Amino acid sequence: MKKFLKRILACSFMLCLTSGANVSAQIPAEVQNNAQHVQFVQQHNGWKIAGNLYLPKNYEAGKKYPAIITVHPGGGVKEQTSGLYAMLLAQKGFVTLAFDASHHGESEGTPRYIEIPTERVEDIRSAVDYLTTLPQVDAEKIGVLGICAGGGYSISAAQTEHRIKALATVSAVDIGNIARQGWDGKGIPIAEQLKALEAVAAQRTAEANGAPVRYDHNVPTRDEITVATPHDIVEASEYYTESRGQYPTAKNLVMFSGFDGIYAFHAFSDMETFLTQPALFIAGTEAGSLWQSELAYEKATATISRELYKVNGATHMDLYDRMNFVTPVVDKLEKFFHKNLG
Repeated sequence: MKKFLKRILACSFMLCLTSGANVSAQIPAEVQNNAQHVQFVQQHNGWKIAGNLYLPKNYEAGKKYPAIITVHPGGGVKEQTSGLYAMLLAQKGFVTLAFDASHHGESEGTPRYIEIPTERVEDIRSAVDYLTTLPQVDAEKIGVLGICAGGGYSISAAQTEHRIKALATVSAVDIGNIARQGWDGKGIPIAEQLKALEAVAAQRTAEANGAPVRYDHNVPTRDEITVATPHDIVEASEYYTESRGQYPTAKNLVMFSGFDGIYAFHAFSDMETFLTQPALFIAGTEAGSLWQSELAYEKATATISRELYKVNGATHMDLYDRMNFVTPVVDKLEKFFHKNLG
């Protein structure tokens, strides 16, 4: 059972995590210098959410700009891949906001290091709230870019949050799909899923009766990798536990007893009805998660326009910070958001 649960956690969280903590050196100094550390309130719980706001290149005071919220992967923080995309898109002429999800990074929220899909969606709504208060933002021109699990959360939010006028995802993942279907989408036996939920229930009971909170690793450390470890998980470990992706506020921890809510999350469930905004789904041809972007594209039948853009030769994590892949992706995003936000 323990081995099985470790595998499930790996498939569900590890590949939705972090990217280059060191990539900021590749961003022009003028963009970095325009970053403003900000806070806004998560409306459901009143928690303070920490964010980095980036102003456009050649910013003019008194002018209103289109804005983009970038949503980080599960377990990630704003200084990683969502921050990279926010900085690059700011250089393209947008006000951008990368923030730490509730319970993570510099944001408030207890317990710590728990992944609660409904709160991740509310974080996005609250980020929209915040942007509408800024004098430099055109409140009618707000878009969202979600990465990995942040992509699934962004899809879920955009279905009913129609202040979001354009939606884009990179390596999108519905974290509930991963729990139920596995990373490759081939499915996990219901009996095994039920055993996992029973273990979570037992842990909740134990913690309610005084046991310490159980935290597991989001990704395996290098010494935990074997010849049988899938390549995607090896690459995720490289991101999260080594210099390429490490960041002090991303602790490589997940609260085990919070895993139950992920099974009940369906990010794509009502796309055919409620997702009417233009949508762009970007994924690498070598990504194990490609099937999820393909599924999202197939279900997005109510959109004004939709596109599935495949990056030839790219894996799931390549699109996080490998600049030979990220640069053309950002160019694609620039055209999409300028077309649909103005």
